[in-house]
Amino acid sequence: MQERIERVTAWLNKNRIEVAFLNSIENVYYLSNFYTDPHERLMGIFVFKQGQPLFVLPTMEVGQLQDSGWKHKIIGYSDHEDPWELIRNSFNERNLTKADTVAIEKEMLSYSRSEALLNLFPKVKLVSVEDKLNEMRVVKDDAEVSVIRRATKMADFGVQMGIDALVEGISEMEVLAKIEYELKKKGIREMAFSTMVLFGEKSGDPHGNPGERKLKAGDMVLFDLGVVLEGYCSDITRTVAYKSVSDKQKKIYQTVLRAELASLKACKPGMRIGDLDKVARDIITESGYGDYFPHRIGHGMGINVHEFPSMNHLNDGLLKEGMVFTIEPGIYLPGTGGVRIEDDVLITADGFETLTKFPKELQIIE
Repeated sequence: MQERIERVTAWLNKNRIEVAFLNSIENVYYLSNFYTDPHERLMGIFVFKQGQPLFVLPTMEVGQLQDSGWKHKIIGYSDHEDPWELIRNSFNERNLTKADTVAIEKEMLSYSRSEALLNLFPKVKLVSVEDKLNEMRVVKDDAEVSVIRRATKMADFGVQMGIDALVEGISEMEVLAKIEYELKKKGIREMAFSTMVLFGEKSGDPHGNPGERKLKAGDMVLFDLGVVLEGYCSDITRTVAYKSVSDKQKKIYQTVLRAELASLKACKPGMRIGDLDKVARDIITESGYGDYFPHRIGHGMGINVHEFPSMNHLNDGLLKEGMVFTIEPGIYLPGTGGVRIEDDVLITADGFETLTKFPKELQIIE
């Protein structure tokens, strides 16, 4: 963690910025190894051009922060205290009474907290630190990859639990509950996003909502789920057929599978990110379903389930060793049903590794 803070400090010095303030749960965790949700209370890290960083958080969580390994300055505050006054006092002790520029997370910092910073430094210029943090976080180190591997194993397990629960007449919500219950028994406290279990025509909605739809023969069943493990996410989608499958369903499935495998095969260091989308989209378009693939090919993944980069066709960025992201083409026919196949991918020195291992061949569940 110290090396990460030093990289932010070096960036501040290079750009002549006095201080950076980070308050997103994800970036705080990345710089401190402390993962918590403070809800409405202020929590954040100040990183300075000179001197040790400062962590501000509710007093009730100071012990957990220290247990996480934080060795620097801490301001703990009670609910009856104004943390910004405590911050002002700490800055005065540092003789930091004015600043020309402060770096913030423009996408994450609330308006009221921006005002509080401006009250500390009335004429300050606010700039974004997010590009720097994205640059740092996009390449995972060995420890991060190790945790993500374990998280993807839990995602594979979740899909299997969903398939095992399929029986005619069961509802989407009942299957969802069984998946999450079995994952809880494995020690998973938090899902990476709202688990998706969609039957039949509802699988034709890319972001459909599970409900009381009952399973029946001939349905396609779409599972989209992921877990949070030690602060890192996984994300998998698999689609299976229940009892029987039509020729049209087979065609859609095989088209999506070919698109996914082709996009995966193109993954290697130096590959233009936008071209991964084009590889899959061309296959789907040539099969006559281009209008039914409405989203990007994937997204970066790590502490956030959706993080930098966005894997869309306009992205001119290049793949780098250590990047982790999803590849997830789909075809969705409104009112009929759809198919999505999604894997978590790690870029290696000479290619890629698929971290999610659940089989992708079309399965007909009896």
